[in-house]
Amino acid sequence: MGAMFRSEEMALCQLFIQPEAAYLSVSELGETGTVQFRDLNGDVNYFQRKFVNEVRRCDEMERKLRYIEAEVKKDNVPIEDNLSELPRAPNPREIIDLEARIEKTEHDILELSQNAVNLKSNYLELMELRHVLEKTQVFFTENQGSFLLYQQEEANDSITRALINEEMQNTSQRGRLEFVAGVINRERMPAFERMLWRISRGNVFLRQASLEKPLEDPNTGNEIFKTAFVAFFQGEQLKSRIKKVCSGFHASLYPCPNSHSERMEMLKGVRTRLEDLNLVLNQTHDHRQRVLHSVAKELPNWTIMVRKMKAIYHTMNLFNMDVSKKCLIGECWVPMSDLTVVQHCLTEGSRLCGNSIPSFLNVIHTDEDPPTFNRTNKFTRGFQNLIDAYGIASYREANPALYTIVTFPFLFAIMFGDAGHGLIILLFGAYMVIWEKKLQAQKSNNEIWNIFFGGRYIILLMGMFSIYTGIIYNDVFSKSIRAYIPSSWIVPKDITFKDIQTHKIILDPKSYYRGDPYPIGMDPIWMFADNKIIFLNSYKMKLSIIFGVVHMIFGVCMNVVNIFHFKKYASFFLEFLPQLIFLVLLFAYLVTLMFTKWILYSRMNEGVWSESCAPSILVIFINMMIFQENKALKGCRSNIFNHQELMQKIFVFVALACIPIMLLGKPLYILCIKKSNKGKVYTNGSAGSQDIELQTSNGATSQSVAAANSNDGGHDSHDDAFGEVMIHQVIHTIEYVLSTISHTASYLRLWALSLAHAQLSEVLWTMVLHFGLGANDGEYVKAVVLFFIFGAWAFFTLAILVMMEGLSAFLHTLRLHWVEFMSKFYVGQGYAFQPFCLKNILDTEDTVEQE
Repeated sequence: MGAMFRSEEMALCQLFIQPEAAYLSVSELGETGTVQFRDLNGDVNYFQRKFVNEVRRCDEMERKLRYIEAEVKKDNVPIEDNLSELPRAPNPREIIDLEARIEKTEHDILELSQNAVNLKSNYLELMELRHVLEKTQVFFTENQGSFLLYQQEEANDSITRALINEEMQNTSQRGRLEFVAGVINRERMPAFERMLWRISRGNVFLRQASLEKPLEDPNTGNEIFKTAFVAFFQGEQLKSRIKKVCSGFHASLYPCPNSHSERMEMLKGVRTRLEDLNLVLNQTHDHRQRVLHSVAKELPNWTIMVRKMKAIYHTMNLFNMDVSKKCLIGECWVPMSDLTVVQHCLTEGSRLCGNSIPSFLNVIHTDEDPPTFNRTNKFTRGFQNLIDAYGIASYREANPALYTIVTFPFLFAIMFGDAGHGLIILLFGAYMVIWEKKLQAQKSNNEIWNIFFGGRYIILLMGMFSIYTGIIYNDVFSKSIRAYIPSSWIVPKDITFKDIQTHKIILDPKSYYRGDPYPIGMDPIWMFADNKIIFLNSYKMKLSIIFGVVHMIFGVCMNVVNIFHFKKYASFFLEFLPQLIFLVLLFAYLVTLMFTKWILYSRMNEGVWSESCAPSILVIFINMMIFQENKALKGCRSNIFNHQELMQKIFVFVALACIPIMLLGKPLYILCIKKSNKGKVYTNGSAGSQDIELQTSNGATSQSVAAANSNDGGHDSHDDAFGEVMIHQVIHTIEYVLSTISHTASYLRLWALSLAHAQLSEVLWTMVLHFGLGANDGEYVKAVVLFFIFGAWAFFTLAILVMMEGLSAFLHTLRLHWVEFMSKFYVGQGYAFQPFCLKNILDTEDTVEQE
């Protein structure tokens, strides 16, 4: 819990590691995740660093592993990513063996893939040849002169027919027609046919037949649809043209004998070869599957080991070599509580490599601001992320996340005060908490789900607090629960049940109140009162002001923690006390008036303390600020207590007197300190250094003042520094004074959203379920319709009242913490501690790959 109250103390260390033990030592440090290394070779090109060749080797191994993984996934071989224990980075002696195994595996898979492609190519050619022989068989059984007969039928005059008849006679004398057979992609067939017609001027007789079943592309594995064709022609010149066209359209040509017996003999041989080749393909596929299954078991381990190796060598490139080139020097930020862990890692690295010379670390002094490190667990991590989203805390600054664990779900519940809706949120959060290990192992890519799962404990607490406030409001799905406790109000006899249902009853404490308050939450009879909204408006509005002022006062008081830790004692008197007095005398006094009015004035009292004489708190506060007297009603007092106006004037004058103190106190103090310590040099170093006094009320450090402290103390430099500090102080004073008013009004969102949520829930209940709940005896249709209406009501309840209203309340609560609460004391100008952790690197890379 100490790390949640304030960030851990950090130390800048120098690591002196022997080159032989550097790899193993960095590996041990990466497994623990306790150090953040600094780059000591910032002026050196990355490609000129010492271990760049090792990083390239890791890149090459990653490339090979990506190829292997792609081949494994292509064959739908399952890869088990959920390893029970992550393998450690291999030692230098194992790296060569790992590299050889990966290279051999890649070579084997490449060879298997190439062989499979070659076999599939042969299989594809034989299949196409078989289809050509089968599909074109009918073409060769026709008359060899069908081509000329076809032209004869198409001729239009007797002279052309006579020429064709003469050509047929010459053809029979010269011999048979020539042909070209093959297959082509089906989508290219129309263009291929038109091209043959054009180049031959209609002297090509083309016959085609589509293949029913698609063929497999040996390179891509995609299905391709093809068509077998035979082109009959005459002449060697035309043959050459047709082959060129076939080549241009990527058509595959196959030899086809002229005689029927030769074709049948070839078809028989092709079928035999196909059967043999199919057997070889099956054996090849089985062997490939066995190889890929064995590789799939080792692939996750290989991938993790190579990634760890690359991260280690990349980190070693941040190191510097000493002058003698016998030692690697690295610098890193280390939490003070983990120094022994770091030393143990260095010792373990030297032991594993068998080096007798031990490695060691040396804590060095620095003026740099250390990183901020808040050690969290699975419960506090979500709340810490809410604070870090606004800004990383400055080093050793008070951490608001500790108090946010309680205040955040409580303020959310004030706006989301419904026990029924809170139960839904509680069940959702409990589901994610109970099954968190199973859900975390799934590694979902859904960003919205990951956000919900990361804040599962926040959602769980928001549900618990919403149930509590729902009980206080006595609001469960917009309905009140009596819980066997009688009401504190007496219903008059002249009021019927129908009047109660139609909200015609007006609760008057003087007439109907028994005098005993309802023991748990709101009295359920208010649900039926006509003046319910008036009562709840006043009640929730005053509650929001009370909680807002308390929350802001707590934020201002948090400054004391930073003041005494950083030893800024002057800020306690010149900033904290004026701010607190200003806030208390004005707005805490406003809260006191509310409680006083609740206690003194009642409908049960008579005379000056009756309800009719109760003054307006808002009017009193306005008159207090403008110095006007309160006007008394007839028979009533003008003030709540004696000497009220005098005390209010004193409060206003004291509050106004605090403004010049906030405005001029700190700059004048700095000016006096600089004159009394003229020539003294201040360092802008650790949190305890004296220049921390130059921080303003919100923690912003004036760099010009710090620079002036290190100069020779010239008059001009002091004037410039004082002017800048004065400008900053004016800005922060005006901001605090104005924000005190605006932030108090901003807390009214607690009242507005709570009232809106309750009214929206009531409207949804009345408008959706009123029809079904109004079913009487015998009205079976309404009873059936109620089933479907309830489904609609449940859907709108989850979608609108839980999801949309819950998100709205969450965002408003976040704003109240970031602006109204944290601005009173939180600086948020630090930078996060990012340790070298191999597990985090692997998780980040997995997330990038999934995206």
